[in-house]
Amino acid sequence: MDKVLKLANKAMKEYEMLVDGDRVMIGLSGGKDSLALVEVLAARQRIFKPKIEVMACHVSVENVPYQSDIEYLREFCESRGVRFVHKTTRFDEDTKDGRGPCFLCAWNRRKTLFKAAEEFGCTKLALGHHKDDILETLLMNQIFQGAYATMPPVLKMAKFEMTIIRPLALVREAEIEEIASEHEYRKQIKNCPHEKVSNRPQVREILRRMEELNPNAASSLWGAMTNIQEEYLP
Repeated sequence: MDKVLKLANKAMKEYEMLVDGDRVMIGLSGGKDSLALVEVLAARQRIFKPKIEVMACHVSVENVPYQSDIEYLREFCESRGVRFVHKTTRFDEDTKDGRGPCFLCAWNRRKTLFKAAEEFGCTKLALGHHKDDILETLLMNQIFQGAYATMPPVLKMAKFEMTIIRPLALVREAEIEEIASEHEYRKQIKNCPHEKVSNRPQVREILRRMEELNPNAASSLWGAMTNIQEEYLP
């Protein structure tokens, strides 16, 4: 846990994620990443400067059979001094604009999180994306969208008065898996009929193969995002 806390604190300082008086809402899915984020920000809440207040929100989607143990999530948060709230939403799968169920589900959950954050006067929304998520998204955007873009550690939203932060941006997934095993995180039951639609598992395998070719591939990809040599591009 010490290594993850050190990397998370480094990310929060390096990317200037927090200011004194911030009220931070954690998007708590119930997976290992968001549970680790609760632990990280619960520890950060105990530090005097900058002084922050942390709470967590879990969003259930009524028409997706994803079973979350709400009482476990509540006890996990409250035992660490983090207030827990639970919201519900749903989405219409019969959309005519071609957007798939994964997009619609994610968008409605995120929109509900934004509204909850505003309701409780939060200034920041913290999400549990780690370094692997960010690098996989970078590769997915290049492969499928023809764009050099990913999920930034800090993102000021244009349509909402909210800033998204990703305190686990410098943490590898394997390091979170170690914490999940050590702290015996309880797995939530996934039963979504659409979860196999995503290309992320294949891209995750590409990243793994890249690291077989070069053990420092993840660091190189990360560094490349701030080393754009425009004179050698079309």
